[in-house]
Amino acid sequence: MRLRITFSKSGALRYTGHLDLHKIWERTVRRADLPLVYSQGFHPQPKMQLASALPLGFLGRAEVMDIWLDVQPGNPPLQYKNLLQQAAPPGLTILEVEEVDTRLPALQTQVDSADYEVVLLDPVDRQALSQSLSALLNTACLERQRRGKTYDLRPLIESLSLLPEDASGAQRIAMRLSAREGATGRPEEVLGALGIPFESTRIERTRLILKSELK
Repeated sequence: MRLRITFSKSGALRYTGHLDLHKIWERTVRRADLPLVYSQGFHPQPKMQLASALPLGFLGRAEVMDIWLDVQPGNPPLQYKNLLQQAAPPGLTILEVEEVDTRLPALQTQVDSADYEVVLLDPVDRQALSQSLSALLNTACLERQRRGKTYDLRPLIESLSLLPEDASGAQRIAMRLSAREGATGRPEEVLGALGIPFESTRIERTRLILKSELK
């Protein structure tokens, strides 16, 4: 059976890397006493797929992963949600569990784009920030460097807008960036294009949009 799990990653877990998060999930499923399916071969690996790696230090409001269990289909998803939450470490919150077709493509290939919310920790003039966002969106090409190669960031920015201030009065930016294989926009690159230091922000990925949701 293939289960799709939507979860949030917060607190100290924001500093957990992609590979370590895989290990945390494997331990969580084992503690929940659920029978994971393993790959064949000399080094069997648990059959688990995270939709998209979350950069170190980012919060994740609605991350997505698939796990395969050696059980018959048909058990109530709520049963698995409760078992997993009881076994999960602090900072890992199970939001939803649903059974999906085992024949669906790999989860990583199904991600189309991602929503982010960026909180600016330093005071910024709201009008000037709004003008900067508009100017960036009206730019035809945004050349950036990644791993020594030049690329155009602009086509990877699907939307960019100013959100209402948070409870503390901090400015917030909403971004929707392409997250397709070979065409991934990064919030820190957008911030760089805006002249905003990455270190003076708090970034949360609020949603992963799958191709199936666009139909």
